[in-house]
Amino acid sequence: MSTKTSTLKELPERGGLFSQPKAVWAVAFACVISFMGLGLVDPILPAIANQLHASKSQVSLLFTSYNLVTGLAMLITGFVSSRIGVKWTLLSGILLIIAFSALGGASDTIAQIVGFRGGWGLGNALFIATALSAIVGLSTSGTAKAIILYEAALGLGISVGPLLGGELGSISWRGPFFGVSVLMVIGFLFILFVLPKIPKPAKRSSLADPFKALSYPALKTLAIVAFLYNFGFFTLMAYSPYVMGLDEHGLGYVFFGWGILLAFTSVFVAPKLQSRFNLAASMGVMLTLFTLDLLAMGIGTFMGSPTTVIVAVIIAGIFLGINNTLITTAVMESAPVERSVASASYSFVRFLGGAASPWLAGKLSEWYNAQMPFYFGALMVFIGVLVLIVRRRHLRDIDVSHAH
Repeated sequence: MSTKTSTLKELPERGGLFSQPKAVWAVAFACVISFMGLGLVDPILPAIANQLHASKSQVSLLFTSYNLVTGLAMLITGFVSSRIGVKWTLLSGILLIIAFSALGGASDTIAQIVGFRGGWGLGNALFIATALSAIVGLSTSGTAKAIILYEAALGLGISVGPLLGGELGSISWRGPFFGVSVLMVIGFLFILFVLPKIPKPAKRSSLADPFKALSYPALKTLAIVAFLYNFGFFTLMAYSPYVMGLDEHGLGYVFFGWGILLAFTSVFVAPKLQSRFNLAASMGVMLTLFTLDLLAMGIGTFMGSPTTVIVAVIIAGIFLGINNTLITTAVMESAPVERSVASASYSFVRFLGGAASPWLAGKLSEWYNAQMPFYFGALMVFIGVLVLIVRRRHLRDIDVSHAH
């Protein structure tokens, strides 16, 4: 099953992964900076809880409001970009991130930060959904290599982000918020001056398009699996910093190692698996290994061994890097709709999982014990594996061979 349409005019394929037009590099650079914002706040979560006298579940709402608004806003990204164009959608998203990250840094209460993170999520949705379709559409090396470049930007951003967040967070928890704002100004200038004006699509997207896209069994299957595995992903992101017993610098180094492995496997390992093995089987193996990894985090927490949790978090980058590339490539080829629509509908569902899981992880630790969030995250990821097994027939027709 191959996607036949795109919001951008496809260029003839030539060259390899790094042989890309300047416009692709401009968007990829802005993606790195944008994704730095995801990991930048990880090292300061305990500091925010301590200094603002907030519980873990309250602080986790920083992720919940961000992911919830991001997911809901995904439904309008195609509607907006088909009317104002790709470039101005990207710039609008970046402006919102600049404004709301700065407002978050200037906040005095946890409620204010949670609210401004929601606005940040709106900007994030406009940017990342449009950036993915822009990189795929402008790339001269095929869908798969373009997505690998996008995932590499993600990995690089969320690996460098915690390092910078740890440095800035050691000065003040406000530092990472202001840091994101400044970095996104750089990204704004890159997009403004390097990205050419891209013609608007001949057909405007409607608000109903993402919902219609979910009627395709392959896309629906991938979205459900991503919804479930995001419970594990954001348990790792939003909850694990509390049980590692590290300061801002230490947390920054741990998530740097995690992000480096994620970026490396996205670029160098996932393509090999993609070309040699069945898609559903490869994803199933990676998610099973991630399930076991989350169980190890829970056991390490129960045994009072922060070192076990730290090692397991870093190793998780391997499984998540491979799975992210596999599932994103599959989504782009899973339904005969525009890639931006497929990305929006898939992201809408998966970010709902990312919205529920951080808050629930904090609550589970308060209701039961410190290891319960990891066990629950592992259960949800394993249910995702079962969904893959039961619905694997829907993924057989996805053709990623021409995407290379």
